[in-house]
Amino acid sequence: MKKWFFCLLAAVAAHVSAAPSCADFTPGGQWPVLTNTKMAPKTRMLCYSDFAVLHSGITHGPLWSAEHLTRDHIEAAKYMTRTNRFYEDERLPAGEGATLADYKRSGFDRGHMSPAGNRWNEQAMAQSFSLANIVPQNRENNERLWARIESAVRTLSLKYDDTYVVTGPMFIGQQLQTIGPSRVFVPTRLFKAIYVPSKRLAFAVVVDNLATSRYNIVTVHELETASGIRFPGIPENVKDERPGGLTGV
Repeated sequence: MKKWFFCLLAAVAAHVSAAPSCADFTPGGQWPVLTNTKMAPKTRMLCYSDFAVLHSGITHGPLWSAEHLTRDHIEAAKYMTRTNRFYEDERLPAGEGATLADYKRSGFDRGHMSPAGNRWNEQAMAQSFSLANIVPQNRENNERLWARIESAVRTLSLKYDDTYVVTGPMFIGQQLQTIGPSRVFVPTRLFKAIYVPSKRLAFAVVVDNLATSRYNIVTVHELETASGIRFPGIPENVKDERPGGLTGV
């Protein structure tokens, strides 16, 4: 079993290096931009086969994870089987990434930013379990509210076909909780920024990283202010949209 797993990881790495363009996962190939300069040091872009991550050596996890969803992708994802094989990304320098030991007996789930449920081939499914795509997430939040939000985004992608999603953690406050020997930062909130070009629709979903059934719909401009991340790929004239809710949540 171990031999099979390491062979799979080697195949994954080879596929990543052959990926045509990491910029395919953001509108117009324009990456989210950190406006919070405190988070800028030790950041690294990691390109996977169907999503991309900006990783932080400060928080030891992703600052955002971007994906481009289409109807065909989500239809194919319905037939994928979760691998549930979390792993440490060897492309990160020693000490910058989270380790499997950090999450052991931490009391937190290993919460995906780009979800396993959106992955539409075996390589992408395996890659989604990189700890570079994971944050410490409240277990009930991850299994209930957040799972419903992920499902609702998939439904939106099936309806409109062409959808860009950026997911990430927010760290608000002076005293942040950490887990494990690496001191992985625990987010206080999680967000999804959603953009549907065909409908000129853009909005964001924000939830506290707690056992809660409450979520907030905010404008992209409001998310930019709160998160310290700017989304230049989304047109400015749609960043003040605020739909009434997210169907299915």
